[in-house]
Amino acid sequence: MPREEYQQALADLRGDVRGLGETTLDQLDDGLAAQATGDEDLARAVIEGDAAVNDRYLELESDCIDLLALQQPVASDLRFVAASFKILTDIERVADLATNLGRYALTAERDRFETVEVELIGEMAREQVADALAAYRESDSEAARRVVTRDDDLDALCQRASEGVVRDLIGREAGADGWAAERVMDDVSRLLLTVRDLERVGDHAVNIAARTVYMVEGDPELLH
Repeated sequence: MPREEYQQALADLRGDVRGLGETTLDQLDDGLAAQATGDEDLARAVIEGDAAVNDRYLELESDCIDLLALQQPVASDLRFVAASFKILTDIERVADLATNLGRYALTAERDRFETVEVELIGEMAREQVADALAAYRESDSEAARRVVTRDDDLDALCQRASEGVVRDLIGREAGADGWAAERVMDDVSRLLLTVRDLERVGDHAVNIAARTVYMVEGDPELLH
């Protein structure tokens, strides 16, 4: 591949990763909206849209492998392709978690647990992913480090929300008959899974940010 075509292939890869990231953010937005509103059509659209994300992920993964195998990039180009390869996996996992939100929305009861800050958690997790992708797009290692630093706030909020669900469960189940108690348990399970999945969204944002730092600086300290 001539040098100009090679550089264009690298630029195309960055743009393609950005495009899949934007699609996944749309999926996450729709999954969160379905959770908040109970919109079953939107929830199903999120679930059905996951296949297209998976297909595109596999295409871009193949492009990365071709660049690594055929062009044998070195130094910063190698770090860029390797980081992009890994970041694609994190983006695809975020789309999977958005799909989970769509599934939960199909069966969740509205307003049963008013103390749970799911919407705030979702907003924070979504912002983490958006900021991490922006840092990758701009090769901004400082912005990426800020994403990693902020993750502790999201983790703390998720922990508080999970504890609130359990406390609420104890109070509600004490006065419930058998059928009602079973429904409460179903709702608790969904809420705890929702909080867990949103925390994982934040974890994938951290991964994207850490790989961006490695891509830009060659510093593997944040990788795990």
